Amino acid sequence: MTSAAVRVQGLWKRFGQQVAVAGIDLELPAGKFIGLVGPNGAGKTTTLSMVTGLLRPDQGTVEVVGHDVWHDPVAVKARIGVLPEGLRLFERLSGRELLAYSGRLRGLPGAEVDKRATQLLDVLDLAGAQHKLVVDYSTGMRKKIGLAAALLHNPEVLFLDEPFEGVDPVSAQIIRGVLERYTASGATVVFSSHVMELVESLCDWVAVLAAGRIRARGTLAEVRGDAPSLQQAFLQLVGAGGRDAGTDLDWLGGGAR
Repeated sequence: MTSAAVRVQGLWKRFGQQVAVAGIDLELPAGKFIGLVGPNGAGKTTTLSMVTGLLRPDQGTVEVVGHDVWHDPVAVKARIGVLPEGLRLFERLSGRELLAYSGRLRGLPGAEVDKRATQLLDVLDLAGAQHKLVVDYSTGMRKKIGLAAALLHNPEVLFLDEPFEGVDPVSAQIIRGVLERYTASGATVVFSSHVMELVESLCDWVAVLAAGRIRARGTLAEVRGDAPSLQQAFLQLVGAGGRDAGTDLDWLGGGAR
């Protein structure tokens, strides 16, 4: 594995007059649990979509484990797993059928797919629902089966967009345990979030994104600096540290009309 899991240079994306990503340069270290953090609308999903080959950039290059995402897409897709925002699944398949289909698409032998699927379903607490249609899965179950499909081919880099959004605490703890075990083996996880407490408890390395630009990058200690928490550092970096939500809401509460 190369020293950088992902290299991004001069990445731009515009939607009409709106600039979603404004010239990002970024190197994400291999073998780390990496958080891409920012407020809603910061450009996190757009950036991850371009990095994983789901959205073509207007300008710039992206390399994943040494392979150019747009010049060598087959090599890149063989080495990454993706759990995107707004996960769309084949809902008329059962959980096990979905994993079998995903494994065959990846070119894995049937016996190996069955073995890995059984292990993933067990670890992710989905064994009891493996023959249930995905359309009947809860949000947490859908996130877990999507994670299983992303991990099935044992990728070098795993990209997750808001993996804990709408997930119950039990499912979140299971997902967290699987991801920690995965990175302990030397693989890389890149996940987006706007929940700083979660990022601070999980990540080794963080990049802060706001208004389509990188505001800070580095280890947790480097990004946090002298701030008491990552949350406080984040608010200062994105320019939200001095806001008072109640200044113009003196009419709110107290039964006043």
